[in-house]
Amino acid sequence: MTARALRSRAAALLLATAALTAVGTSTAHADSPGGWVAAGNTVYSTLTAGEGIATRADGSVLTRGLGSIPLRLRIAGWNHVGDPDIVNGYVFDAYQGGDSATSKMFEVTTPDGHSYDYVHPLDQGELLNNSFATVSPDARWLVEGEWGTVNRLQVFPAPLTNPATPATGGTLAQAGQISLDKAVTDVQGCDFVSATRLVCVSDNDAKDVFQVDLPHALDGTPVTGRVATLFQVPRVSVCSGGFETEGVDYDANAKVLRVEIISPSACAVSTTAYTYRPTTG
Repeated sequence: MTARALRSRAAALLLATAALTAVGTSTAHADSPGGWVAAGNTVYSTLTAGEGIATRADGSVLTRGLGSIPLRLRIAGWNHVGDPDIVNGYVFDAYQGGDSATSKMFEVTTPDGHSYDYVHPLDQGELLNNSFATVSPDARWLVEGEWGTVNRLQVFPAPLTNPATPATGGTLAQAGQISLDKAVTDVQGCDFVSATRLVCVSDNDAKDVFQVDLPHALDGTPVTGRVATLFQVPRVSVCSGGFETEGVDYDANAKVLRVEIISPSACAVSTTAYTYRPTTG
């Protein structure tokens, strides 16, 4: 997403947030293919939840939106926060700057509330977009995505929780990336559902949810992932226009998958998180 688009969305949300009168939960009405069954939905304010979602160990939900960016990071030029992840109590956030940015940043917040910033200078050909952060179950590898049509996901040593990274923030270099056997478009979020499978959401025309299967757990070396489409995020609103998918989260303890989508036009103050459960296991 460009800096101009971010400014436009922020202005619209600030004007429209007062119109959000109810936040609630309803029951989903249809089953979804791909091994997941629909189980309900929850509506959030886009200002604080329209960029991503993650689950804490106690089952409570953490959300991120444009209103979640700390002032100190805005002043430093980080004007977009992506879909976060939580592993072993550590919160991982993905930040990007404006259209002329030459780096991206990952912030890690420890279970006791200390935050450390890890900056990655863009490599040759790398896009500035930093749409999400997801961390492998062993807490050693962080996966993130760019924008547009791509055939890869980028992999980094997980800041702070991988002992190969500086203990109090610093510079972060890429490890071996995940090459994809099929191109994907506008990936807004991914989350690990096992050491060898990610579930991701695309903001393509179909609003696809897809999985990426790895031949083995990440170890910092290049690997090729196999892409398979699972289902499409529902588009239900009293407003007409274009929807935008956002974050995805898998709660391994509850075996619950959540996928976010922002409603169109005047209803963009609302972000719906659809909930799914595996059909087996």
